[in-house]
Amino acid sequence: MDDIDLRLVELLRANARLSYAELARQVGLSAPAVHDRVGKLESGGVIRSYRADAEPEAIGLGVTALIGLVQDSGGDTDDVLEALRGIPEIESCYFMAGVESFLLKVRVGTIAELESLIVRLNRTAGVASTRTAIALSTKWEDRPQPLLRSEDGNPRSV
Repeated sequence: MDDIDLRLVELLRANARLSYAELARQVGLSAPAVHDRVGKLESGGVIRSYRADAEPEAIGLGVTALIGLVQDSGGDTDDVLEALRGIPEIESCYFMAGVESFLLKVRVGTIAELESLIVRLNRTAGVASTRTAIALSTKWEDRPQPLLRSEDGNPRSV
Protein backbone atom coordinates (compact mmCIF):
# COMPACT_ATOMS: atom_id res chain seq x y z
CA MET A 1 0.00 0.00 0.00
CA ASP A 2 1.27 3.41 -0.90
CA ASP A 3 0.21 6.82 0.39
CA ILE A 4 -2.64 7.10 -2.13
CA ASP A 5 -4.07 3.72 -1.06
CA LEU A 6 -3.86 4.82 2.57
CA ARG A 7 -5.66 8.06 1.75
CA LEU A 8 -8.37 6.15 -0.14
CA VAL A 9 -8.89 3.86 2.85
CA GLU A 10 -9.03 6.85 5.19
CA LEU A 11 -11.58 8.65 2.98
CA LEU A 12 -13.77 5.55 2.66
CA ARG A 13 -13.62 4.87 6.41
CA ALA A 14 -14.98 8.37 6.97
CA ASN A 15 -17.63 8.13 4.22
CA ALA A 16 -18.03 4.90 2.24
CA ARG A 17 -20.56 6.58 -0.05
CA LEU A 18 -18.02 8.84 -1.76
CA SER A 19 -18.12 8.41 -5.53
CA TYR A 20 -15.06 7.36 -7.47
CA ALA A 21 -15.06 10.83 -9.01
CA GLU A 22 -14.95 12.49 -5.58
CA LEU A 23 -12.27 10.07 -4.34
CA ALA A 24 -10.27 10.78 -7.49
CA ARG A 25 -10.57 14.54 -6.95
CA GLN A 26 -9.30 14.22 -3.37
CA VAL A 27 -6.30 12.00 -4.20
CA GLY A 28 -5.39 13.56 -7.56
CA LEU A 29 -6.02 10.56 -9.83
CA SER A 30 -8.59 9.70 -12.48
CA ALA A 31 -11.82 7.98 -11.49
CA PRO A 32 -10.88 4.77 -13.41
CA ALA A 33 -7.51 4.65 -11.60
CA VAL A 34 -9.26 5.06 -8.25
CA HIS A 35 -11.79 2.37 -9.23
CA ASP A 36 -8.91 -0.04 -9.94
CA ARG A 37 -7.15 0.80 -6.67
CA VAL A 38 -10.31 0.39 -4.58
CA GLY A 39 -11.00 -2.94 -6.33
CA LYS A 40 -7.52 -4.15 -5.40
CA LEU A 41 -7.99 -2.98 -1.80
CA GLU A 42 -11.27 -4.94 -1.68
CA SER A 43 -9.91 -8.12 -3.27
CA GLY A 44 -6.80 -7.94 -1.08
CA GLY A 45 -8.93 -7.87 2.06
CA VAL A 46 -7.87 -4.38 3.15
CA ILE A 47 -11.42 -3.07 2.67
CA ARG A 48 -13.62 -5.74 4.23
CA SER A 49 -17.12 -4.31 3.79
CA TYR A 50 -19.39 -1.34 3.33
CA ARG A 51 -22.39 -0.91 5.60
CA ALA A 52 -24.91 1.52 7.01
CA ASP A 53 -24.18 2.52 10.60
CA ALA A 54 -27.63 2.81 12.17
CA GLU A 55 -28.39 4.36 15.57
CA PRO A 56 -28.99 1.27 17.78
CA GLU A 57 -31.81 2.80 19.84
CA ALA A 58 -33.63 3.91 16.69
CA ILE A 59 -33.79 0.28 15.51
CA GLY A 60 -34.81 -1.19 18.86
CA LEU A 61 -31.39 -2.11 20.26
CA GLY A 62 -31.21 0.17 23.29
CA VAL A 63 -29.16 -2.10 25.58
CA THR A 64 -25.43 -2.56 24.95
CA ALA A 65 -23.38 -4.91 27.10
CA LEU A 66 -19.86 -6.29 27.19
CA ILE A 67 -19.75 -9.93 28.21
CA GLY A 68 -16.56 -11.67 29.24
CA LEU A 69 -16.79 -15.38 28.57
CA VAL A 70 -14.63 -17.94 30.38
CA GLN A 71 -14.15 -21.13 28.40
CA ASP A 72 -14.14 -24.35 30.38
CA SER A 73 -10.85 -26.24 30.41
CA GLY A 74 -12.21 -29.08 28.30
CA GLY A 75 -14.00 -26.87 25.80
CA ASP A 76 -12.90 -26.67 22.19
CA THR A 77 -12.31 -23.08 21.08
CA ASP A 78 -13.52 -23.72 17.53
CA ASP A 79 -16.78 -25.25 18.82
CA VAL A 80 -17.36 -22.29 21.14
CA LEU A 81 -16.67 -19.85 18.28
CA GLU A 82 -19.08 -21.69 16.00
CA ALA A 83 -21.79 -21.46 18.66
CA LEU A 84 -21.08 -17.73 19.20
CA ARG A 85 -21.24 -17.03 15.45
CA GLY A 86 -24.80 -18.35 15.49
CA ILE A 87 -25.98 -15.76 18.04
CA PRO A 88 -27.11 -12.65 16.15
CA GLU A 89 -27.09 -10.39 19.22
CA ILE A 90 -23.27 -10.59 19.31
CA GLU A 91 -21.86 -7.68 17.31
CA SER A 92 -18.17 -8.23 18.08
CA CYS A 93 -16.16 -11.12 19.46
CA TYR A 94 -12.56 -10.78 20.63
CA PHE A 95 -10.27 -13.64 21.67
CA MET A 96 -8.55 -12.48 24.83
CA ALA A 97 -5.44 -13.11 26.88
CA GLY A 98 -6.20 -13.59 30.57
CA VAL A 99 -8.93 -15.31 32.54
CA GLU A 100 -11.71 -14.58 30.06
CA SER A 101 -11.27 -16.31 26.72
CA PHE A 102 -13.63 -14.05 24.79
CA LEU A 103 -15.02 -10.54 25.11
CA LEU A 104 -18.36 -10.03 23.39
CA LYS A 105 -20.10 -6.77 22.52
CA VAL A 106 -23.83 -7.46 22.38
CA ARG A 107 -26.89 -5.37 21.61
CA VAL A 108 -30.46 -6.23 22.58
CA GLY A 109 -33.72 -4.36 23.01
CA THR A 110 -34.36 -4.89 26.72
CA ILE A 111 -32.75 -6.05 29.94
CA ALA A 112 -35.01 -9.13 29.80
CA GLU A 113 -33.52 -9.97 26.39
CA LEU A 114 -30.03 -9.51 27.83
CA GLU A 115 -30.88 -11.87 30.68
CA SER A 116 -32.11 -14.47 28.18
CA LEU A 117 -28.92 -14.09 26.13
CA ILE A 118 -26.72 -14.53 29.22
CA VAL A 119 -28.62 -17.70 30.14
CA ARG A 120 -28.12 -19.03 26.59
CA LEU A 121 -24.41 -18.22 26.70
CA ASN A 122 -23.97 -19.96 30.05
CA ARG A 123 -25.71 -23.06 28.64
CA THR A 124 -23.41 -23.17 25.60
CA ALA A 125 -21.13 -26.20 25.51
CA GLY A 126 -17.59 -25.17 26.39
CA VAL A 127 -18.60 -22.08 28.40
CA ALA A 128 -17.68 -22.15 32.09
CA SER A 129 -19.00 -18.71 33.08
CA THR A 130 -19.74 -15.17 31.96
CA ARG A 131 -19.30 -11.72 33.44
CA THR A 132 -21.42 -8.86 32.13
CA ALA A 133 -21.05 -5.09 32.17
CA ILE A 134 -23.97 -3.01 30.89
CA ALA A 135 -23.15 0.24 29.09
CA LEU A 136 -25.09 3.19 30.49
CA SER A 137 -24.40 5.26 27.38
CA THR A 138 -22.11 5.27 24.37
CA LYS A 139 -19.78 8.24 24.17
CA TRP A 140 -18.26 7.02 20.89
CA GLU A 141 -17.47 3.76 19.10
CA ASP A 142 -15.92 2.60 15.86
CA ARG A 143 -13.97 5.84 15.53
CA PRO A 144 -11.54 5.47 12.62
CA GLN A 145 -7.99 6.40 13.48
CA PRO A 146 -5.99 8.51 11.04
CA LEU A 147 -3.56 6.37 9.07
CA LEU A 148 0.12 7.27 8.89
CA ARG A 149 3.26 5.58 7.65
CA SER A 150 5.83 4.34 10.11
CA GLU A 151 9.54 4.79 9.47
CA ASP A 152 9.72 1.37 7.78
CA GLY A 153 7.06 2.48 5.27
CA ASN A 154 4.24 0.31 6.66
CA PRO A 155 0.84 1.78 7.50
CA ARG A 156 0.14 2.46 11.18
CA SER A 157 -2.38 4.37 13.22
CA VAL A 158 -1.62 7.54 15.14
